[in-house]
Amino acid sequence: MRFPFFKRKSTAQLYTIAFYNLENLFDTENNEHTLDDDFTPTGFKQWTIERYESKCKKLARTILDIGKQENKHPPVLVGISEVENQHVIRDLTTTKPLDTLHYRYVHYESPDERGIDTALLYNPKYFKVISSEALPLIVDNLNGDRDTTRDVLYVKGALNNEIVHVFVNHWPSRRDGGDVTEYKRLVAAKLIKDKMKEIGAIEAHPNFLVMGDFNDDPTSKSIQRLLQDTTLYNPMERLHLPKQRGSANYKNTWSLFDQILISHNFLNFEKGTHSFSKADIFDNAFLREKSGKYKGNPHRTYAGRKYLGGYSDHFPVYVILKFNPK
Repeated sequence: MRFPFFKRKSTAQLYTIAFYNLENLFDTENNEHTLDDDFTPTGFKQWTIERYESKCKKLARTILDIGKQENKHPPVLVGISEVENQHVIRDLTTTKPLDTLHYRYVHYESPDERGIDTALLYNPKYFKVISSEALPLIVDNLNGDRDTTRDVLYVKGALNNEIVHVFVNHWPSRRDGGDVTEYKRLVAAKLIKDKMKEIGAIEAHPNFLVMGDFNDDPTSKSIQRLLQDTTLYNPMERLHLPKQRGSANYKNTWSLFDQILISHNFLNFEKGTHSFSKADIFDNAFLREKSGKYKGNPHRTYAGRKYLGGYSDHFPVYVILKFNPK
């Protein structure tokens, strides 16, 4: 859905909301409590300070540019995944040219065995955090052992004084097969729906932003289950129908695991609220492989142990909201 008159209004107050899987943003220190040994100077990846700082610079530039073609202002909210700890988030947000935005962040350590977490960056000029919590995703592997996967990050805040409820996700992977692991992502969908129901019981017509790397496409059972009997709408679904674009590419096939879902409230026009304007994948040329077998794919940091010096193996995704002044 697109409202073309938004673009013609130079005075339109546009706000970009983004999500970006950063592909293993680890520091170079070894954490004895997580499986991060590969990301050390002497580890499998030979992850040095120079490589770490180079990646931070590339990611900082990317975040600054997300949605720039439609909105000259950088994102006001950025959900991120695959970050090791607060240290790397702080380094990222203080790296030029991102440092001028003075992003703050919400982050909790998750039980993920690799030590990777989610977080929410926000511009305090436009977004005020009211409360936040990590929602534990309790799911077992087929052998009965707990899958120590990422929590779901929940943040309640005010975007230009309008209350919004933000969920940042990195759902269980497909490493053992999409069908075999599907039940885990269905549990994640239920966790969010239960929290939404809890919020809806005490707040009339709440605004939801559900973003993340869902490890499932818009048409997958888990995402469809998330939409079922809720007020959510997935503006990303139409982007994946031709399967000629996506946020990641595996074996020459595009997937759109990275998505941002919004509540139907954002499809309405009401003064003092935000309205949906556009959803897209930020897949500009500078983020792509320039040549070779993987030309056009995300220019990633590593392929196995081979250092490519790129950005991420995922493209960011974003939605643009228009604020309707009173």
